[in-house]
Amino acid sequence: MLLSACDNQRISQLEEGVASEGDVKMKFGEPEKVWDGDNGAKIFEYNRQPAGTQNYMITIGTDGKMSALRQVLTPQNFAKITPGMMMEDVRKMLGKPMKITPYELQMKWHYDWRYMDGPNVTDTKIFTVVFNPDLKVISTGSVVDGAAIKAATQP
Repeated sequence: MLLSACDNQRISQLEEGVASEGDVKMKFGEPEKVWDGDNGAKIFEYNRQPAGTQNYMITIGTDGKMSALRQVLTPQNFAKITPGMMMEDVRKMLGKPMKITPYELQMKWHYDWRYMDGPNVTDTKIFTVVFNPDLKVISTGSVVDGAAIKAATQP
């Protein structure tokens, strides 16, 4: 919760089209990863996994200004993940997962992201993408995060 509040404050201090790359780094620090964007833009990945429920992608245009700041762990983005997509494309869309679990005998890998699907702690869910040995998406799904519910209901 504290990390989310800090992020909200940082975000409110950055205006699209005005904030510079330096302003972004001053507020958020160095990005987890820098992706190539469209038309020479850079996309900074700010990961809040495994404990958080958000990942941010901040686009810096060729003019050095922030052109977009997006929280990417949303049901709308999850719906864009389709069978056959490559793992790197999924990572570029969602950021680093909270957990990667190999199922070597089945030759599958599960990538999990924790996210909020509503305003309450009990609305925390886990989105899973299953990859085959070629690192292509086989399937996706969401489940309620039992650990978050347990933590919220214990005295």
